[in-house]
Amino acid sequence: MFIIGLTGGIASGKSTVAGILKDLGAIIIDTDRVAREVVAPGQPAYREIVAAFGPRVLRPDGQLDRPILARIIFNDAAARELLNAITHPRIRERVQERLAGLRRADPEAIVVIEAPLLFEAGMEGMVDAVWAVTAPAPVRLKRLMVRDELSLAEAESRLRAQGEEAARLRRATRVIPTGGDLEATRASVRAAWQELQRHLAGDPASGGAL
Repeated sequence: MFIIGLTGGIASGKSTVAGILKDLGAIIIDTDRVAREVVAPGQPAYREIVAAFGPRVLRPDGQLDRPILARIIFNDAAARELLNAITHPRIRERVQERLAGLRRADPEAIVVIEAPLLFEAGMEGMVDAVWAVTAPAPVRLKRLMVRDELSLAEAESRLRAQGEEAARLRRATRVIPTGGDLEATRASVRAAWQELQRHLAGDPASGGAL
């Protein structure tokens, strides 16, 4: 089994790239969905979050109010670190469980762990290659403002909260640009996928980064 860690800053285009990889045959583990599972009512992380942040982060139905929690953590580094300390170990554990199941079911699979905070969550050691998705900051700002209905100041704050883009790209084994149109992104992802396939098939001409 070959495992790709797919990472990138907020609004960089990770979900688009993950969707293309899924169409090409990869199995996707979306850590945002895993995160929702580990903070569901009744889970240990849920209880710890409510104890740490209080009832203000709950909706009337008892679910976490994610927009309110997001506003808190994107404007308070200490709160963000606390939330990560609660959730990251549970996310890692659940991802490891899924990888173990996939390894038994399909040892030849190519698995993509879509993780915005791959390095911060300590999951780099779980993968065979790191593909970082990137787009120019103005493009990401526009996407974020439209997608999440944020002001420019709010969008800029969230971009800053996710750390330095250059440092993330330096640690990646491959960079996937998404600043152009969708077809250009598809072409980049297909080229990376084909090179990986040649490498896994033992093609000696498939040099370069994975």
